[in-house]
Amino acid sequence: MPDYGCLPVAAPRRVLACGAYLKNRACLVDGIRLCWSVLHGDLGETDSCLALEQSVDALIRRADGEVHAIAHDLHPDFFSTRLALAVADRLGIPAVAVQHHHAHIAAVIAARGISQPVIGIALDGVGLGVDGQAWGGEILRVDGGLCAQHWQRLAALHPLQLPGGDSAAREPWRIAAGLLHDAGRSADIMPRFAPHVGQEATRIVRQMLERGVNCPSTSSAGRWFDAAAAALGLSLRQHFEAEAAMALEQCASDWLRRNPRFDQPWCSLDLRSVVNDLFDISASDPPAVGHGAATFHLALANGLAHTAINAAHETGVGDIVFAGGCFMNTLLCELLQRRICSAGLRVHVLPAADCGDSAIGLGQAWVAACTLTQVPGVENH
Repeated sequence: MPDYGCLPVAAPRRVLACGAYLKNRACLVDGIRLCWSVLHGDLGETDSCLALEQSVDALIRRADGEVHAIAHDLHPDFFSTRLALAVADRLGIPAVAVQHHHAHIAAVIAARGISQPVIGIALDGVGLGVDGQAWGGEILRVDGGLCAQHWQRLAALHPLQLPGGDSAAREPWRIAAGLLHDAGRSADIMPRFAPHVGQEATRIVRQMLERGVNCPSTSSAGRWFDAAAAALGLSLRQHFEAEAAMALEQCASDWLRRNPRFDQPWCSLDLRSVVNDLFDISASDPPAVGHGAATFHLALANGLAHTAINAAHETGVGDIVFAGGCFMNTLLCELLQRRICSAGLRVHVLPAADCGDSAIGLGQAWVAACTLTQVPGVENH
């Protein structure tokens, strides 16, 4: 369990974080030391949970003194949260909950030593919001440096319905069906999807949407990618994580290489009309599908850039942070960075491999350490 270098600025308290539910990895911030556990994987697996327990104990032993707090995700049902609470109780120290997307942005603040406030663009699959809803396409303002515990949500992608809840993340056609229903096109759901996923599944999803049953909503950017891919016929069911988004990115990148001057002006975080237009493209027309995939990427990038740039100007912030697993999408990252930098703003982003949940423990630990600076009776290390 090696150290992974040093932080550019020392953490104000010694904190151990239990990480995320997916791609779990624990993290200890100890002055300028940054210590990571191995990657445990998803906490839906018993072996991953046992490995996290062992890693947390090992990191506590490696600390250069008393650990002042245990940080964890806001979601109360995650094993990592339950473990954090148990360890904190055992050690007689605070357990500090940190909202998922706040932690994503704070990880970049800590890793890059950003001392000033930032506008954070956090894009991923899902994370529990402070309102109890599923977030994932967020524009946040976060204070920098040792004040990173202060933040606010400024804007979010328009919410999508998820017929069947978590099943929709595995079957993007369900999300696309929700958009058809939202557009008053419920009659199109059966003929469009039944030949591919079956009459019964399609009928049940349509009934869910019409009755408003088991259709939670989310602002997740990942689910918007899924919806666009399904609307274009690129992915109706996913066999592995981000399969739909990867297919959509590849298709858009190929088309844009041949049409580099193309753009899609857009200034909204509501992409419903963009995706609704994709339903009218034939899956048997590859150039048209490529154009549709490129249109979606550009509309998303332009809408996010417009919102973030306006937020930066309104709040007097000059730094924009990208974080979350959707920034593994090289095309989206490049499009968004180009637009924001052209507005004279600085962009901060971690390498693609560290954009996702495997790095979120650093943000959890940093926010908790900053939070403890306001708690009486907790000494510096």
